[in-house]
Amino acid sequence: MPALTAAPAGADEVAGGILAMLLATALALLAAGYGRGVHELWARRGVGDVLPGWRVVAFGAGLLVLLAAENGPVAVLATRGLAGHMTQHMLLLLVAGPLLAAGAAGLPLTLACPAAARRRLARLRVTGPGRWLRRPVVVALVAGGLQTVVLWFWHLPVPYVAAEQNEVLHVVEHVCFVGAAWLLWAPLLGTPRHRLPAPVGMLLLIGTMLPATALGAVLTFAPRPVYPPEVLGADPLADQQLAGLLMWAPMDVVALVATLVTFLRWLSALQRQRPERVTSPDPGSRRAATGGVLS
Repeated sequence: MPALTAAPAGADEVAGGILAMLLATALALLAAGYGRGVHELWARRGVGDVLPGWRVVAFGAGLLVLLAAENGPVAVLATRGLAGHMTQHMLLLLVAGPLLAAGAAGLPLTLACPAAARRRLARLRVTGPGRWLRRPVVVALVAGGLQTVVLWFWHLPVPYVAAEQNEVLHVVEHVCFVGAAWLLWAPLLGTPRHRLPAPVGMLLLIGTMLPATALGAVLTFAPRPVYPPEVLGADPLADQQLAGLLMWAPMDVVALVATLVTFLRWLSALQRQRPERVTSPDPGSRRAATGGVLS
């Protein structure tokens, strides 16, 4: 990403190279830790047991999407204006984050830790604060609140321009996006044992969709650019409007589809557990309830 200040090009290239190397190292360590945990888990319980193979594939795909968003054509597109940068952000928020969450990395990464660290984590989980933080309502409030704060903060003009001008802040911005999306989708796409109850999950999805919709609407319908010209495309207002649509439409579609799937899964579970409360009563039960008279 080209610097917007008068910093020497050579220094900017060196900083970009160092950050790219650090990012690649962090992703490699994350992949290695996850792989080691999966290997240990499957060696104990059998291949595909506890952690299905599709979850491992989802986690690997999430890492690949993250790499693709930070390099190649997507990174080049992000340098051409706000709309290109928004495309990059949506890949991190709506593709990389959910895929990493679907990988259910908590158990594999815990198994990859040294035994002493695992014991400390186990003790923390049973403490009062640990149990409180794992309550469904608390998880939903923390995940939804963090996603909203991260989304709005980094798209305010001052933080956004600062991230454009500083490579370190730019990396921090993207880490915040991936981390918030991972935390948001983990209780929705993770293992059934740690998944939020369906009503809470639906409220979480709708509650995080509305602030994102509001931000997308602000960018789309603003009568003039809210960002300085140097971070926008050749047509600043059109670039900003397209960026707003790129945030608005995909986030709403993903949230609504996920809400519908969660609702249908909930109804299916209710029908299996209590079919008499979900399906219509048969004629015999209706006749009994009305004293043998059917209208």
